[in-house]
Amino acid sequence: MKEIKDKSVEIFLDELASKQATPGGGSAAAVMGAQAAALVSMVCNLTIGKPKYAAVEAELRDLLGEAEVLRQTLLGMVKADVDVFDKLMACYGLPKTNEQEKLYRGEQIQTVLKEATLVPLACAKACAQAIELSRTAAEKGNLGVISDAGVAVMAAYAGLKSAALNVQINAAGLKDRAFAEAQLAELDGLLSVGEQATAKIYQIVKDKL
Repeated sequence: MKEIKDKSVEIFLDELASKQATPGGGSAAAVMGAQAAALVSMVCNLTIGKPKYAAVEAELRDLLGEAEVLRQTLLGMVKADVDVFDKLMACYGLPKTNEQEKLYRGEQIQTVLKEATLVPLACAKACAQAIELSRTAAEKGNLGVISDAGVAVMAAYAGLKSAALNVQINAAGLKDRAFAEAQLAELDGLLSVGEQATAKIYQIVKDKL
């Protein structure tokens, strides 16, 4: 069976719109982040080799490499989200006809809930990285495609905010509150920095239009 990342956009959207539980919002968040990274790459590719931008070519070549690594990372997170959700649903489906089964089921749910909190948190971190990469694209990229740097930062921010919702909903079900609060605190930091950075980068782009 084809992985989600190997399917056409149309098929992915059809599956996203269907009654199936997966792919869902977590996978969509990862795709948003991957789109952001791809747009950063686009700006780099349309800047590198242009005599007018020779002074920043080396920096944008480095940026291109980072963006492509990040894009592949985020694509991998599309499947990671589906896998952990399916694993969690399997735990909820475990038998609970006696106390021993109930105890085992509860333990398994809590174990996988931790994983289901960490997977979208990793996506949020990756989207936060995409925001930062878009800053360089906005500051130094080809003015002819500067609006694409703006789309990149907005896609990355949407991915960050969307992944955050999945962290929060799964963390809410955790009994290990120390673990949950630690992840939520890290998330809050990402959201705060990401919001401020996105506003600044978006304005950089607007000022160049």
